[in-house]
Formats: sequence, structure tokens, C-alpha cells
Amino acid sequence: MTEPLRRAARERGVAVVTALLLTTLAITIVASLFWQQQVQVRSIENQRLQLQKQWVLRGALDWARLILREDARYSATDNLAEPWAVPLSETRLDRYVESAAIRGDAGSAVLSGAIQDAQARLNLTNLAAQGQVNLVEVQAFERLLSALRQDPGLARAAAQQVAATQRAAANSTAGVPRPIGFTQVDDLLAVPGCTPAVIRAIRDHVVFLPRATPVNANTASAEVLSARLPYLSLADATALVGTRRTASFRDLNDLGNRLPGRRDPPDGSLVSVATSYFIVTGRVTIRQATLQVQALVERFGPTTHLLWVREV
Repeated sequence: MTEPLRRAARERGVAVVTALLLTTLAITIVASLFWQQQVQVRSIENQRLQLQKQWVLRGALDWARLILREDARYSATDNLAEPWAVPLSETRLDRYVESAAIRGDAGSAVLSGAIQDAQARLNLTNLAAQGQVNLVEVQAFERLLSALRQDPGLARAAAQQVAATQRAAANSTAGVPRPIGFTQVDDLLAVPGCTPAVIRAIRDHVVFLPRATPVNANTASAEVLSARLPYLSLADATALVGTRRTASFRDLNDLGNRLPGRRDPPDGSLVSVATSYFIVTGRVTIRQATLQVQALVERFGPTTHLLWVREV
């Protein structure tokens, strides 16, 4: 083969390799662009689903507040036989939205939720007032911990922590961040000796509310009632809870008449038959994405206020 032919063959080989490299580079760039576009589309879709879930739950919270307002108009007491206490089982929203399949994801949305009486639980905000430990409340918390088979010594430690937080908040000066107080049951993990196992055991029986509150005898568990009233044993409290299934307590006089030995009406600062605070839980699932939130609603008369909302 002559030199010109060899040179031409080499040039054709170089051209073929160059073409293959350019083709590979082009394919890599196009694939990268398609991948980035797919990531962006998925991100936008996830954001849209998140917003849809938030709006559905916001509507559910407004619905819950409406139920509580209507309940306050027609009832002076709160008990577990009222409409607000009936949980909402998993419900497809297309049952209530006309042409939901045409409007987007409403047809695949499932909503469930419940309203719980926050004053059915022992309010641990009562453990201290103005930076001073409340011994009566400490003893009530000790009785509850004992009934739940937990260390009663945690009650005094928790009260001291709550009191210290209140004093620090009262002594804070302008421009200096105020210390974060106890607002959630999980905050008790800051108390020495309190573990996640303890939190799981007491979660359904205690709460932190913005102010001191009594326990609602119409909704509290036997453990909470026994802790709240020192003369009431757990067995007697269980029997008392059984009587309210037939008829709820009309007032404190009615409660006193049903206590063992027909005692005088209990102190209204310790026990009540009505509630001002409710915990609303909502859960929505759209396609495979689920969002669950919990909110605290404050009610005074026919007026309700949403105090906080958090994901759980």
C-alpha cells in the first residue's frame, strides 16, 4: 500500500473514532438533561402533593373548629357521647367532591382524624406556678406515675424543671432570647431519668397546656381521675368511669353524689365537667404520600383559636 493510501486510511480511522466520541458525548449530555428534567418534574410533583395535603388538613382543622363551636352553643358540658368525640374513619374525598377524578388528586385522597379532650389528661403545666413548685400537683403526678408503673420520683424532678424554666422566663431581659418552656410531652426528655420508654407509657395521660386547667371528669381515664382525686382508688375510679357511660356528669354536684361515700363536690380548680382545650389529629394520604398533623385548639364559648400545629 502506498503512503497516500495509508495516510487516507489513518485519517478515516481518526474520523470514525472522533464521530463515535462526539456521538457518545452528545448522548451523555442529552441523557443528563433528561435526568435533570425528570428530577425537577418529580420535585415539583412532590411539592404539589405536599401543598395539597396541607390544604386538605387545613380544611379538616377548620371543620373540627366548626364542630367545637357548634357544640359550645348547645352544651355546657363536654363528654364522650357528643359529636366532636366521634372519630372520622378513613374516608375517600371523592365521596364528597363532585367530579373529583377530573379535578386532579382529590379522587385518590383519603382523610381520617379525631378530636380528643386535652383536659382528659393531667396538665403538667400545673406542676409549678410563677417559678414555685406546686406540691399538690406533684403528688397527683406521682400517683399517676405509680398507676402507670413508672418511677414516681420523676414527678418532683419534672416540677423543678418546669419551675426553673418559669423563673428563667420571668427574669429574662429585653433583647435576650427567652428560654423555651415545656410545651410538648416529649420535652420531658430533658428531665433527668426520663426515657423514651417513660414517654410512651405516659403520653396518653399527660399534656402541657398554656395555662393551669382542671381535669374533665367526663372524659378522663380512670388512672387520671385516681391521680387527680387523692381519695379515689384506681378501682373506684374505674367504677366511676363505668357510671358515666350510662349518664355523663351534669355538674360537680352530680360528680360528688356518685363518688364513693357521696362526698362533697370536688374543687373546681381540680376537676370540671367542661373543656377549653382540644387536641385535633388529622391524617391525609394522596397516592402513596401521607401527612399527619396534630393541633391544639383553644375554645372559650363559641370562639376557637388554633394555638399550634405540628407534624407527627
